[in-house]
Amino acid sequence: MISPIALFWALCVVCVVNMARYFSSLRALLIVLRGCDPLLYQYVDGGGFFTAHGQPGKQVRLVRYIWLKRYRDHHDDEFMLRCERVRGQFILTSTLCGVIIVSAIALAIGY
Repeated sequence: MISPIALFWALCVVCVVNMARYFSSLRALLIVLRGCDPLLYQYVDGGGFFTAHGQPGKQVRLVRYIWLKRYRDHHDDEFMLRCERVRGQFILTSTLCGVIIVSAIALAIGY
């Protein structure tokens, strides 16, 4: 029989791997954005996105831009495809994090 604790840790590993994929896709999206739309790149703080001095307010703009699917009117097809991919990975990672929280609560109650 599978141990619930082992299953929980396996779920945590899957979530960490998906977070790494999400951040990698986001970095690739910013590289494409720098080439195809420099003004939007500056608007979302593309140069400082993954640095310690990044501006969270501007970074949230990119998340909102992708979440509301505003990229559908963009002229670059590669940018639109990368936005779709980042959006899907964000939803998957968020769902996995929610499942981990529920699992941790269930383990705390059960043990």
